[in-house]
Amino acid sequence: MKKYSSLFYSVTGVAILFLIVIALNALTAAVKQRVDLTQEKAYTLSDGTRAILQKLDTPVKIRFYLSAGGQGSPEAVFLKTYAQHVADLLDEYKQNGHGKIVVEQFDPKPDSDAEDSARLDGVEGQPLRNGDKFYLGLAVSQLDTKESIAFLDPSRERLLEYDLSRAISKVTNPEKPVVGIMSPLPVFGREANPMMAQMGRGQGQQPWQFVELLKTDYSVREVPMTSSNIDSAIKVLLVVHPKEITDSAQFAIDQFVLRGGKVIAFLDTTSLSDSRNENPMFGAMPGGGSSLDKLLKAWGMEFDTTKTLADMTYKVQLGGRGGEPQEAPNFLNLVDEAINKDDIATSEIKDFWYPFGGVFTGTPAAGLKQAVLLKSSKESQLVDGVTGSFSGDKIMKSFKSSGKEYNLAIRLTGKFKTAFPEGRPRDKDAASGTTNNTAVAGGDFLKESKVDGVVVVFGDADMLADQFAVKQQVNLFGTPVGYAPANGNLILVQNLVDQMGGDNNLIGVRSRAAMDRPFTRIRAMEAKAQEAYQGKVEEFEAKIEATQAKVNELQTKKEKGAQRFILSPEQTAELENLKKDQAKYNNDLKKLRKELTREITSMETSIKWTNIVVMPAVVAFTGIGLAFIKRKRTAAK
Repeated sequence: MKKYSSLFYSVTGVAILFLIVIALNALTAAVKQRVDLTQEKAYTLSDGTRAILQKLDTPVKIRFYLSAGGQGSPEAVFLKTYAQHVADLLDEYKQNGHGKIVVEQFDPKPDSDAEDSARLDGVEGQPLRNGDKFYLGLAVSQLDTKESIAFLDPSRERLLEYDLSRAISKVTNPEKPVVGIMSPLPVFGREANPMMAQMGRGQGQQPWQFVELLKTDYSVREVPMTSSNIDSAIKVLLVVHPKEITDSAQFAIDQFVLRGGKVIAFLDTTSLSDSRNENPMFGAMPGGGSSLDKLLKAWGMEFDTTKTLADMTYKVQLGGRGGEPQEAPNFLNLVDEAINKDDIATSEIKDFWYPFGGVFTGTPAAGLKQAVLLKSSKESQLVDGVTGSFSGDKIMKSFKSSGKEYNLAIRLTGKFKTAFPEGRPRDKDAASGTTNNTAVAGGDFLKESKVDGVVVVFGDADMLADQFAVKQQVNLFGTPVGYAPANGNLILVQNLVDQMGGDNNLIGVRSRAAMDRPFTRIRAMEAKAQEAYQGKVEEFEAKIEATQAKVNELQTKKEKGAQRFILSPEQTAELENLKKDQAKYNNDLKKLRKELTREITSMETSIKWTNIVVMPAVVAFTGIGLAFIKRKRTAAK
């Protein structure tokens, strides 16, 4: 009887617990609240998104198109799994929208009204292998303004929140932002020089591609380098290679930032695009550096225009004399750890070209915060800018790693203070050619920004030039048909302008958590081994030079005559020693390369086996151990 009673109570308890779970599920079904336990808070809306939703005063409608069919297709199963993530995020928007976000979901079946609606909204069906079309897109609208995302690509999952917030921001602020560009370089194009035309080099220049790309989405204006004031209609100002910029122009930028304007500045140490240094006799010569010295100082930052960065981890090979490849340690291809993957502007970009650029040092002034967008590796060194632009080999031979990372591109945010506390500086006197540094007394000017400002500065301006940012496309007949990105340089510019030209709160919308973890230790090992390898090369070359100098010294001591062309026994012995040394060092270098390859291969193999075997084995044995302990405890009872 006791046995049946125990069974009865157990079954009854399970049934009651089952009913409680069903009741709780029914009561909480209308409320969707998730607890985000991830370290990066990957499933929590950013503060920027919450601020955008908080400002809504008119309902925003989101029409979400998702195909319900295609169950047998592997692609459809994968897309539906991702679509559930999208749906969950839309629920978060709806909950935080305080009734101003309306989400409608449609299944665009073939020849249905929903399919017609999707086409009108600009949402496109993606063809599957079985011939069906799968819809996964949305349209955001407010009144008569609409912004569509034709296909929600799973590869952009980390930018999903930003894409949604950006679409909401654009429909609530439909006006085309105004972007200003200030530069002494011919970024807007240039007509042919009559003098150069007589020498057969009279072709003009087309506008740079980054300018043409910005014109598709923004109203772009040229801002003269002599400007004493920046038009208040400009929302984002690009300053490209501000060589020899006047204090008056810096004051104009200063006041623009304090008014709430956004600035993206591209400085340089050695400008390869500064055609003003073109010499008819010797061709184009590298230009000097450029900076915003007064402003940087007020912001707590420093930029040395005489030093360029050399990096053994991100160096590239360029064509040298006779077309032979030549190592260029100060022409950088920035990938992996050099790129901030947690920032919206840079998170999805794979590589950047950074030719002969500089670095930023210092600590942001009080009230400002710094975010590093691009940085060097620890296997880097600052070198003389002029020397570095001509001789990559010289840098390689004398390279000594600093052991620290340098900041190549940074974003400063917060309350900015003026760099001109005395007021507007006086312009240069046209008659005397001298500058009176005494500031203009009186006049209205801002001393501190009332709202948080944003400034992004790069240590290189050549990264915007066509020769370093795009490649020309040609058709089958060799006719140019346009340009394609050569790297992520121009995409980065578009991302920054897009982010800074929209709602200020978009800057606070972060990217989702990174799911990949690159083998950074392997890259660091390769760079360190390269430095050790280069040290062996230098030692070998020094040995050769010393031995050759001794041979030459013996030669000069010989008597004049025909015998001077015949090597003495001493010289012969020295040459034999030289050959032995050469063979020894070559053998040492081969061993070094083999050890490097062996060490890297061993590390890769150990990491792979750890992922494939060790971790699953640990989990399995842990489970078996827990089951064994539980069984022993049950048997003891």
